Amino acid sequence: STRKESSAASDVYKRQGKHGSAAFVVQEGKVEIFKTINGDEEVVLGTIEEGGLFGELALVDNQPRMASARATERTVLIAISRQTFEKKMSSSDRFIRAILRILLGNYRAVVRRAAIAEAKLKEHGISIE
Repeated sequence: STRKESSAASDVYKRQGKHGSAAFVVQEGKVEIFKTINGDEEVVLGTIEEGGLFGELALVDNQPRMASARATERTVLIAISRQTFEKKMSSSDRFIRAILRILLGNYRAVVRRAAIAEAKLKEHGISIE
């Protein structure tokens, strides 16, 4: 099933480390994806704009969310439930599902290392933006 959610700027939707029960399509607005390093330092991984998707990794590999998401302006999301997502995935080819899980595992590892590297650079006053 799907549902709509609305929020104001700075509302945090999904938190790093929590298990995911839905993926989200941005119908209106923008969502910033960020990772918290060393307990308090935020590293922005990117911005999801209208038509973009986030939160899907936790549904594919059943791992805790690797990042948090917050609205940067008034935002409307369409939530895609785990049940709907799993129903669609179960009808896809087993080989493709296995490859997708491997690719997402690799992606999680790369993002984790990149966020740590960016945090270390910031400690030395170096910005990568």
